[in-house]
Amino acid sequence: MIGFTVLEGLLIAAYHRLTGRGLAPADYALNLLAGLCLMFALRCALFGWPELWIMLFLASSGVAHGTDLVLRWRRRGRQLQAGFDLDH
Repeated sequence: MIGFTVLEGLLIAAYHRLTGRGLAPADYALNLLAGLCLMFALRCALFGWPELWIMLFLASSGVAHGTDLVLRWRRRGRQLQAGFDLDH
């Protein structure tokens, strides 16, 4: 699954670069990173790696997820201030 997820991210980025359509990497990179870190944490747990690695991957996932949320809220706030409400 880790390899498939990395391949998916690369294909989406390539599609955007070649066509200018679809999601830009900046729109999904942190979300993808958070998911990958969770997968690595699970892999470490399943293979009996030291707990430190599991904690580092879980913490990294949380930081990536939190950063993604903050950036999305800021972007949404700027859109609302500019008078754009894309959801309605």
